[in-house]
Amino acid sequence: MQPSELKNLKIAVVGAGYGGAAAAKALSLLGADVTVYEQANRIREVGAGIGLRPATMNRFREWGVFDAIARVSSPSEYFEILSATGEPMLKETWPAAGAQVHTHLIHRGDFIEALLGVLPEGMVRLGHRLESVLDDGDGATLTFANGETVGADLVVGADGIRSVVRRELFSDKEPVFSGEHAYRAVISVDDAHGMVTDDNLRMYIGRGTKVYLLPLRHRGQVSFDITALCPDGTWTPQVTKDDLVATVEGFDERLVNITRNLDMDTVNIRAVYDIDPVGTWHSDSVVLVGDAAHSMLHHQGQGANSAIEDAGALADALRQADSLKEGLALFQATRKPETDKLQAISRQGWTEDEIDDVFPGQKPAAAATQE
Repeated sequence: MQPSELKNLKIAVVGAGYGGAAAAKALSLLGADVTVYEQANRIREVGAGIGLRPATMNRFREWGVFDAIARVSSPSEYFEILSATGEPMLKETWPAAGAQVHTHLIHRGDFIEALLGVLPEGMVRLGHRLESVLDDGDGATLTFANGETVGADLVVGADGIRSVVRRELFSDKEPVFSGEHAYRAVISVDDAHGMVTDDNLRMYIGRGTKVYLLPLRHRGQVSFDITALCPDGTWTPQVTKDDLVATVEGFDERLVNITRNLDMDTVNIRAVYDIDPVGTWHSDSVVLVGDAAHSMLHHQGQGANSAIEDAGALADALRQADSLKEGLALFQATRKPETDKLQAISRQGWTEDEIDDVFPGQKPAAAATQE
């Protein structure tokens, strides 16, 4: 599209998470008129740490926001996979991409705060919960719970795994339970029993359980994550300290002690869901990005990275194409084969025997796809 066409483009982004904030930044750099609508009255990202891959960091460099992200993250050289009791199984350097050779480890809260901090004041409008979206072909109209109605040339649905935009226009399939729970906390490095001495991610694998230690040493902290098989698909299940300790039975005693010492009020507990691949991500005036388009399980650590890549690819496609319609088609053609692959790989988390132990005679939908 011509620069003059891009500057006349009115874009409404639904959702101020990773994908929405990144899309807003990338699209605003094209000169478009961008507004982000977020349902929350204040931004508060829960959870723990994530790794930003080199390709993601290169996007931030391209957008001129690399320093803002680097200030609140730690560069990491490699990741390591170990047995439950600490025997080395795999050690690999992080893949490199172009000028940026490091993966950066960052707290989710710091990440979203840094992303939103590089957007122009007033671009993000809080307290806007989307109720419906009407696509008339030449544009789209959003209706929010507060009664406000907004029209746009392009709507970017970045509203997460339970996306209203996806459900209204592209797919009414419900999220799929993986058969897992994720328990996430951030603790002091001093409480890690000497297990964190550098800036590299380590994952300990036992029967039915994975434990992640992701250093956040720039904060003097470590992200402590447990992923465990569990048949309870309640979105926010009720879990006790004893339940958590039982998941790490047989692990390195230091990991068991970390678990025993967790303050349950600080542990983020959730059942783990993804979605099946969505056949079409776009119309002529609406497009999905991030979890709204391709929510995936966290085993490959690619959810946030894929959302950032979506934002960059969408801006690239609009710049390269002759029209908005062609740009959205190019975006999907560029990104969907990659995210379809990542969704499938991310579901390959457990062996059949381990699944049968927890789900005798029945398997959750995501686990069943691994066979």
